[in-house]
Amino acid sequence: MTHFQGKQQKFIQTIRQVFLKLKPASAAIVATGLGISVFVPVYAASSASTNQKTQLISQGGKNVEITLVSYAVTKVAYDKIIPQFVAKWKREKGQNLVIRESYGGSGSQARAVIDGLDADVVALALAQDITKIQSAGLIKPGWERKAPNNAIVTHSVVALETRDGNPKKIQTWSDLAKPGVQVITANPKTSGGARWNFLALWGAIAQTGGNDAKAVNFVTQVYRNVAVLPKDAREASDVFYKKGQGDVLLNYENEVILAAQRGETKPSYVVPQTNISIDAPVAVVDKNVDKHNTRAVSEAFVKFLYTPEAQREFAKVGFRPVNSAVAKEVQSKFPKISKLYTVQNLGGWATAQKKFFDDGGVFDKIQGGRR
Repeated sequence: MTHFQGKQQKFIQTIRQVFLKLKPASAAIVATGLGISVFVPVYAASSASTNQKTQLISQGGKNVEITLVSYAVTKVAYDKIIPQFVAKWKREKGQNLVIRESYGGSGSQARAVIDGLDADVVALALAQDITKIQSAGLIKPGWERKAPNNAIVTHSVVALETRDGNPKKIQTWSDLAKPGVQVITANPKTSGGARWNFLALWGAIAQTGGNDAKAVNFVTQVYRNVAVLPKDAREASDVFYKKGQGDVLLNYENEVILAAQRGETKPSYVVPQTNISIDAPVAVVDKNVDKHNTRAVSEAFVKFLYTPEAQREFAKVGFRPVNSAVAKEVQSKFPKISKLYTVQNLGGWATAQKKFFDDGGVFDKIQGGRR
């Protein structure tokens, strides 16, 4: 055993002793008071190697833990939703619930779950990302039918974020193809958000009477105005705001609203009247909940996300709610969309991925055509 390993074990033992002095209820109160996500679980340690596997030992009886894996922008909503559900579970089931949380890019989070991140529930930006987890054998087929609304828990649309005062007078999709307009969007080969942007551009033609040839021509013109293709939506925002490049940024509407609420940007944006519904799904990770014996609480948590209480929290940070009653309550806060379509109108994610984003697909051909 190395000197470092000895110190590491001593530290773990000390933390364990302190934690075990707490009654289960007290431990849950501590976790809740710290905002759930900063809960420090007790781990069983092995000295077999420095890359030690950890195993939670705080589960059982009056205590239960689950892990939520989601994409980054949802955290501010879950910070409000999770304590509500924890309190509800305690009232109804008498169990102290701790929900561990992990946030990051949707595609990266899906890969992390496939590679061993022990998620009980995944709430990601693309149905395709959950399908990848299904293909890895962790989620059973038909997950879309196991939650309300085909497992879609929030909506959004694509917004055109402009410079203060909109000096280029950008109002709709066609303005993005005009000479002299610099467009910022991420690379759809690497970014889920950028795929939504691409499909919104495509649908601006294909969903308004145009054929594929006209759609290819329009989208090619827009991408000729794209000087750089950042790897993800966050990097694209940095290019637009921190580096000051571009006249217009293609972004999620909820991202724009949240950034304005935080004072990070001035709310200068337009929402085109023909738009794609950005549908974010949620699913229970079957293999993990069966291993953890957490199916009941995980499914209850997913169900809670569709309640008015949870949907209001999503709406507060810019998501369009899927609960019809809440949607009516907040309808004045969101611009109306005259023609709203979904990825299903484009054949679904499997078809869209193969047609547009796989190697040799439409996007690759457009890239070749814009050079």
